[in-house]
Formats: sequence, C-alpha cells, structure tokens
Amino acid sequence: MTQMLDRRRFLATSAVAMALAPMGSALAATPAVPDPKWKKLTDAQWKARLPGDSYRVLRREDTERPGTSPLLAEHRKGTFVCAGCNWPLFKSTAKYESGTGWPSFFTSIGGGLIKKPDFAIGILRTEYHCAQCLGHQGHVFNDGPQPTGLRYCNNGVALKFVPA
Repeated sequence: MTQMLDRRRFLATSAVAMALAPMGSALAATPAVPDPKWKKLTDAQWKARLPGDSYRVLRREDTERPGTSPLLAEHRKGTFVCAGCNWPLFKSTAKYESGTGWPSFFTSIGGGLIKKPDFAIGILRTEYHCAQCLGHQGHVFNDGPQPTGLRYCNNGVALKFVPA
C-alpha cells in the first residue's frame, strides 16, 4: 500500500511539476541521435575521464561556485557542448549575460537536453541534463530574455566551447 501511495505521489507531483516547468523552444537544429554507449559508462569510468569539479557536477548534480567559469567571458561564435560527451547543447548566439555568475542561454539546441523536476532545495525547479550522457548541466528558469523568456543557468565545468 505504501509503495502505491509513493508511486501515485511521485506521478502526481511529476505531472504537476512538468506542467508548471519552463519547457523552452528549440531554435537550432536537432543534433543526431544520442549514442547509448554513454549511458553505460560506470562511475569509475566517469571519474577517470572527468576532472574533479566536472565529475561532481555532471555525475553528482553538484553546482560550481558562481563567477568561476572561464566560459562567462566566452563571446566567440561556436557551440557549447557537454564536457562529458561532446553532445551539442547551446549555440553561442543564445548566450547572454544574466548577472548570475553562471553561463546563461535563452534557448537550447533541440534534442540536446532532457528535463526533470527538482525539489532538492524545497521548491520546484526544472533541472536539465545532457540528452546523450545524462550529465547534469543546470536549471532553467522563467526569467530570461525574449524571444523565449527562459534562462538556462549552466555550470561552466559541465560545458566545453567549440569555436565555429
């Protein structure tokens, strides 16, 4: 009986969270189909391939300190990709200065991200992950600029920049 109530609560909460969560638009082309090999890597393999801060953010859903990412000052044309698997997530044309201390974007590349509700700090937020390796990237909020009104607040250590 407890399992059924927990399952019902989970499903109801998830449905409400996703209905209220910012969904965003995809102004850029959808990347290729994700390679399932990335979802099969063990924790030890991730630790071996990622620097400590990137591992903690991508695999443990940690958050880097604000204002520490060199990507805050990145203004060249190009693509921001997942630091874990190089999956394209954001175009440089969607980057803007939010004043939060983390790289921010008003839209993502279609098919680049998956989203889920997050209650870790006691309030509903929408967390997003790389669609290919499931690495944690950040949270999306409804206080961004037009045309979407969204702010994808991303951990810099979870990204790499690939110049055009």
